[in-house]
Amino acid sequence: MKRLAERFAGAAGDGRGVAMIEFALAAPMILLLGLGGVEVGNYVLANLRVSQIAMAVADNAGRIRTTMDEADVTEIMIGAMKMGEPLSFAARGRIILSDLEQRTTTTGSGGQGPVSTGNPNGYRQWFRWQRCAGALAASSSLGAPKNEAGGPITNLDDTTNADHGAVENASTMDGVGTPGKQIAATGGTAVMVVEVIYDYQPIAPVSLVTAALGNLTIRRVLAFNVRERTSYSLRNDGSLTGTKRADCQIYGAAVPTV
Repeated sequence: MKRLAERFAGAAGDGRGVAMIEFALAAPMILLLGLGGVEVGNYVLANLRVSQIAMAVADNAGRIRTTMDEADVTEIMIGAMKMGEPLSFAARGRIILSDLEQRTTTTGSGGQGPVSTGNPNGYRQWFRWQRCAGALAASSSLGAPKNEAGGPITNLDDTTNADHGAVENASTMDGVGTPGKQIAATGGTAVMVVEVIYDYQPIAPVSLVTAALGNLTIRRVLAFNVRERTSYSLRNDGSLTGTKRADCQIYGAAVPTV
């Protein structure tokens, strides 16, 4: 009994193993903070890359000078997918490129819209065409081209008109985007509007970002004016079909292809 008491008395003053115990207590917190820092940094970089993809697509689409062809859109989309390779964007993302224009009449759905100095006739806005790329099952939050009946355009080989059946008098939009900060085209020109959606995947097994905010979808909308082009219908001089076109009806990591 005396020996046991002596051993306990000695243990009380023994400092060996204290550092180990302290490290064991602190390690989970250090690991959590470290992983959290890495995750936040990765999330910020993903946001930056998605913004760069949106800007590149809108800018490149607006730069084409004469007429725009399906092959031009395919090349732009493939370039954007190359930019997104570090994010596995082709499998986890979606790019939606739309041609936004001002209507030329108040006839049809919506009638006259708000009148302003830049739009004295109150012409509303419409999407002439829309093209997509990426495997993420996401649709545009801004809208889509409409046919005479007000339905979506589903056949890019439709010969009803030069815009595959899309008509301006089926649209009631005054612009796209946040109310009060809407994007709108002026008369006689067009705006290339790009919406990029990306399903963010955490790199850490236990992510502080997703634990705090849930599963995150990064969404960016950017727009560039068309610079010199005066013909806005999308041509198909190469007679591209299927996966060689950026068809919004197709979802695939390898679409479009050259």
